Amino acid sequence: MKKICLIIFVALIGANVYAQSENSEYKTVVDNFINYYNNNQSETIFNRFSPDMQQAMPLQKTNEFFAGLKQQFGKITERNFIKIQSPFAVYQIKFERGVFALNISIDSSSKINGFSIRPYIPDNLPQIKRNTTKLILPFNGEWTVFWGGDTEELNYHVVDNAQKNAFDFVIIDESGKSFKNSGSNNEDYHCFAKDLIAPCDGEVVLAVDGIKDNKPGDMNQFFPTGNTVVLKTDKGEYIYFCHFKHHSIKVKEGQKVKQGELLGLCGNSGRSSEAHLHFHIQNTEDMSIATGVKCYFEKIEVNKEIKTDYSPIKKDKIQNIITKE
Repeated sequence: MKKICLIIFVALIGANVYAQSENSEYKTVVDNFINYYNNNQSETIFNRFSPDMQQAMPLQKTNEFFAGLKQQFGKITERNFIKIQSPFAVYQIKFERGVFALNISIDSSSKINGFSIRPYIPDNLPQIKRNTTKLILPFNGEWTVFWGGDTEELNYHVVDNAQKNAFDFVIIDESGKSFKNSGSNNEDYHCFAKDLIAPCDGEVVLAVDGIKDNKPGDMNQFFPTGNTVVLKTDKGEYIYFCHFKHHSIKVKEGQKVKQGELLGLCGNSGRSSEAHLHFHIQNTEDMSIATGVKCYFEKIEVNKEIKTDYSPIKKDKIQNIITKE
């Protein structure tokens, strides 16, 4: 699975800023910046850059950046000064289709010598290092961790703030493959259409079910998470399940579910090249501003050994412990 993220150009870092509140120079620069952007005057913005900034972000690159930003998110409709975070002044910028943070710095001549535009993350979001909700694995039988762990070698998700503790789970057979036959059909994949279950009690806060499965090897770039379920625990943790099979989700937004309850079937929808389950926890529902939460399972079998309070890593073969009544 390819990572799900929003990347926006980050420009050159500027000089130190000493003011602790918005001053008239910043107000003028930012108001002009917004006016030029809204009126498609990216060359005028370029002319307000310092010489070093112009070298770092030439005119053609400036034009391409602002044209792409405008096409994707529209005009700026509102701006609010937040704080000084040296070397930048930080603003909350509301576009027609999104809310972002504008960090901007100016030199002694009021020339822009650094700026970035990235998703706005409020300071009051909860900080959650790990789950406290007791979890079972979200499937039955033995699955394998394809990606999982704290290093990029073990888990390519670590570079994305919301998904840095994510897992990709598949089923591997005795020959070491995730599929039978040629692997050209979704039905060839061992985990395709397998049950995915709730790892804990929770409330469904998102359920997306109308995205078609990809042909193996292809990926849907427009709907990265594919068919998706998000559960909110009573501890305020948001659990993401991505890439369900088309029209297989059995729950609805607002529904309360119990641990072990069927959510839907594993599929290959979204930005996914083969059937698998993408699973991660984050501290808020919005993936664009969330921070990933390290995930531990209460008591599971790992490589034929029982482990408690365990966070799986790449290549672990894992399953829930089956209790005999």
